[in-house]
Amino acid sequence: MGNTRNRLLVVWAILMVAGAGLALNLYNLQILQGTKLKDKARSQQMVNLRPFMPRRQVIDRNRDVLAIDRPVYTLYAHPKLFEKSKQEVAAKLATIINQDVGELESKFSKKNSGILLASKLAEEVSDRVAGLHLNGLELIPKYSRFYPQNELVADIVGYVNLDRRGQAGIEYSQEKLLERSVQAVRMSRAGNGMLMPDYAPEGFSHAEDLQLELTIDSRLQRAAQAALKQQIRKFRAKRGAVIVMDAWDGSLLAMVTQPTYNPNEYSQADISLFRNWTVADLYEPGSTFKPLNVAIALENNIISPNDTFNDPGFIQVSDRTIKNAENKRFGRINIAQILQHSSNIGMVQIIQKLQPATYYGWLERLGLGQAVESDLPFIVNSQLKSQEQFLATPVEAATTSFGQGFSLTPLQLVQMTGALANGGKLVTPHVIKGLVDSKGQTHYVPTRRPPRPIFSPATTQKVVEMMETVVSEGTGKASRIQGYRIAGKTGTAQKASKSGGYLADAKITSFVGILPVESPRYVVLALVDEPKGENAFGSTVAAPIVKTVMETLIPMEQIPPTQVMNSSMGNR
Repeated sequence: MGNTRNRLLVVWAILMVAGAGLALNLYNLQILQGTKLKDKARSQQMVNLRPFMPRRQVIDRNRDVLAIDRPVYTLYAHPKLFEKSKQEVAAKLATIINQDVGELESKFSKKNSGILLASKLAEEVSDRVAGLHLNGLELIPKYSRFYPQNELVADIVGYVNLDRRGQAGIEYSQEKLLERSVQAVRMSRAGNGMLMPDYAPEGFSHAEDLQLELTIDSRLQRAAQAALKQQIRKFRAKRGAVIVMDAWDGSLLAMVTQPTYNPNEYSQADISLFRNWTVADLYEPGSTFKPLNVAIALENNIISPNDTFNDPGFIQVSDRTIKNAENKRFGRINIAQILQHSSNIGMVQIIQKLQPATYYGWLERLGLGQAVESDLPFIVNSQLKSQEQFLATPVEAATTSFGQGFSLTPLQLVQMTGALANGGKLVTPHVIKGLVDSKGQTHYVPTRRPPRPIFSPATTQKVVEMMETVVSEGTGKASRIQGYRIAGKTGTAQKASKSGGYLADAKITSFVGILPVESPRYVVLALVDEPKGENAFGSTVAAPIVKTVMETLIPMEQIPPTQVMNSSMGNR
């Protein structure tokens, strides 16, 4: 009896101790560590997700797609899972993925699993593969950047690398605008690890549809590209470029270089083509800079449109004898005729009437020595000698008068010529119009520096009318279009050597045009680098390109023809 009682006491004691321990543990878990354990449990039930968001589309001003993220698929084969013979799988698959049956069979024989058959398969191709219903084939989806226009806008849009980072063009310079902002979200998951959609935060699946709209017009871009290619082939040139700008606001409607590359196949391209040379390379503009020098002279009241100068074909400046191209002499000519005949001697005499220090100040005001502000990447500074060097000898001002001794980018020449077309203001050349939604509503427009006044409207009107005579009577006749008043200036410039001086057999031919003269708005520049042949000049190589581009621009912008009155230009 006593033993039984003792055993009961022991059991009771054990139960009491166990109960007390359990109570203490419950107190510890629920009271002391309750909050901490609750947070730990919640963290195990929640997962932080950063949803993948496709890069924004790039569209031109007509909403044609220039760059888009699209789903592509990587195809793997796992022969150990095949339910049909390797030969049968290869035969069914070969025509769809455009591969040889024998090569596929050979691949299937080398490994049992994880055989890469194709990458970047388009969605319609992957659908056909999936439609075969063959076990052992695996399609892995991902997004890839696609450029539907291929090489057409490569110099402007650029490309992204395998890490989806922009490497050139606006893909590089506008990375922040192209990447959609995505916030990490917390979602609940079930015990099996599956996400619970019922607990997704509000708006989780919603994606904004904003697109980056450019000022570029693909129709004009295509016309410029075709005209440029034709002249490069005809004159066996090294390279060329065309730029079209709306001088009223700086919108670039076209920017073409040749040769170029296909951004869908950038890995196969020459890496030097990734730099848009219209903003990244410098050249001496030659005679296309002469109208700007005339504007400087008119603005300083050192000449008037009816002034005349004697051009004997040469002029002595310090220890240098300066001549006209091909040693031509033009005798007594007025300002418009100096531009018509592209007289170096006439230009030197005009600039000699201006104090060199004053002239240098005007060159700086135009922006020489600085880089053009733009939304395009890799823009370089133009080059102008220091004021001390410039004033040390009168030769500097003399050579600058006809576009030598300094260098700029093609885009900067377009910007400066734009000041002649818009009444005297330097605008900001740009390709970004803004962010728009699928309905065309604008949600963001970049802030740009206001146009900077340089010349008076009276001065620019006189210069444009003088440039009109270059087209109607001078070296720019190849750019004439029936019924339209076009202003322009040809250039056939020597190429500067890196070691100093000029290359004997190399030149850059160019033509810059303004349309229409009665209400100047559009600037078109064509450059062809190192054309071959005795008849390779700005008038024969570049001017026809500008004409073709303007013939596309006129109906596109609905520019009405003008009845040119004989009295409209006294200097003809």
